[in-house]
Amino acid sequence: MIELEHVSKTFVTKSGTHKALDDVSLSVADGDIYGIIGPSGAGKSTLVRCINLLEHPTSGSVIIDGTDVTGYGDKQARELRRHVGMIFQNFDLYAQRTVLQNVTFPLELQHVKRADRLARAHELLEMVGLSDKERNYPSQLSGGQQQRVAIARALANRPKVLLCDEATSALDTISTISVLKLLKRVNRELGITLVVITHAMNVVEAICNKVSVIEDGAIVEQGAVADVFSNPQREITKQLLGKVNWDE
Repeated sequence: MIELEHVSKTFVTKSGTHKALDDVSLSVADGDIYGIIGPSGAGKSTLVRCINLLEHPTSGSVIIDGTDVTGYGDKQARELRRHVGMIFQNFDLYAQRTVLQNVTFPLELQHVKRADRLARAHELLEMVGLSDKERNYPSQLSGGQQQRVAIARALANRPKVLLCDEATSALDTISTISVLKLLKRVNRELGITLVVITHAMNVVEAICNKVSVIEDGAIVEQGAVADVFSNPQREITKQLLGKVNWDE
């Protein structure tokens, strides 16, 4: 479903250049829940933004469902994002729109008929357990509810892939569990491939089947979650797992 081949990303700033990604290669199979984990500043968000071309790689290739999309222009990239949905840590909902209007918005942009987009929104709000909140505004919802609205909106265009950038970082424990269960259901029932960006190993352990560990812009360890967790090879992985020798 997703192939990154030797992807690097360099940003030019007033103070010089910063290499956010360094020769990253990974493969996400159709139906995976693929975790990408690392400390703050490791390059996780840049990596996921390269997948849907919110950032264009400086070098390397991004291949989605067998098509090299690296050279896509703005119009093609926008079309790509219809099939590669994304949810964010801060929910990114429209404050002046109701829950229902937030979910229908992507379909409005595609000029879907009103009756069809309302039917799709009602279907999705039922799936995420918020049918009774469709007339509410985001400010009237809890953080977990807002994230479920964001998931419903991301599913409106029937994407093949859903990118989750620190989707539970702003949530309490109970809301985190609720959102992770919903994401597993989305994967299982809708067959959508998930890429989960996080700094929390418990999130990876809860829902992912594969994981890559990123440090300083480079993938330093990857494999099945059970293998990486049971036998971590790199110090950063051990630290993320909490396996620290406090006597050193």
